[in-house]
Amino acid sequence: MTDPVDSCERLLAAATAAIGGDSPRLDAELLLSYITGWTRTGFRAWPKRAPTPEQVSGFQGLVRQRIEGRPVAHLLGEQEFWSLPLKVNASTLIPRPDTECLVETALTLSLLANAQVLDLGTGTGAIALALASERPGWRIRACDAAADAVALATRNASELGLRVDVRLSHWFNQLPAERYDLIVSNPPYIASGDAHLAEGDVRFEPDTALISGADGLDDIRAIVSSAPAWLSKGGYLLLEHGYNQGEPVRDLLVGAGFEDVETRQDYGRRDRLTLGHQPH
Repeated sequence: MTDPVDSCERLLAAATAAIGGDSPRLDAELLLSYITGWTRTGFRAWPKRAPTPEQVSGFQGLVRQRIEGRPVAHLLGEQEFWSLPLKVNASTLIPRPDTECLVETALTLSLLANAQVLDLGTGTGAIALALASERPGWRIRACDAAADAVALATRNASELGLRVDVRLSHWFNQLPAERYDLIVSNPPYIASGDAHLAEGDVRFEPDTALISGADGLDDIRAIVSSAPAWLSKGGYLLLEHGYNQGEPVRDLLVGAGFEDVETRQDYGRRDRLTLGHQPH
């Protein structure tokens, strides 16, 4: 039996060659799975199976957009984070695997079963929802300055059946006065002139979620300076930042009176997050 011209095997081979980049085969399989509803395992089990002409056309259209650089997550409208399927769109950052390191660290902290937790700049709601999935007793609030992001995070919480209170607020500005046992954030931390802003997926993500002043630290400075007034005694502040920002972020936390300040690394062993706690 001959291999159909539009078999999964041939379509994936051609798309993989055309897409290029770091993970072209994975990208191609995700796009074909999205169009056909078939699993990636199925492509390997039945490589000669042929999609319909309409499915082939739809797949090739997505491949063309991927070649142009559009993120796979935007083409699929979804990204997995902490094993949670999250809806995504162009109004927020696409959740990255390294941000799971922040979730892992938060889960190691000595907090009460009913701890009050705040996620600043929540975007898709990824961090808050991951924490809610692991600690259902925590009372978690999330906020974002973008109304579209608030709507997206609210939708994700509803569809996942997780209890997170999502608010519209630029950092602490529009939140009701309250003390938190843990404040977490993955804020913008890229310097305005960084060459990486012209590369990869970030070209299709909002600048407001990426850029933070000349050195990338403007938003982190704002959070660190305000956080003590919002933390309970012994409460933790946990921040994601750039791989080369560990030392200045530690200095900011120490300068704001935080204790036991330390920087931890991501899966690639790069400095990625810094934490400290309010004095008791």
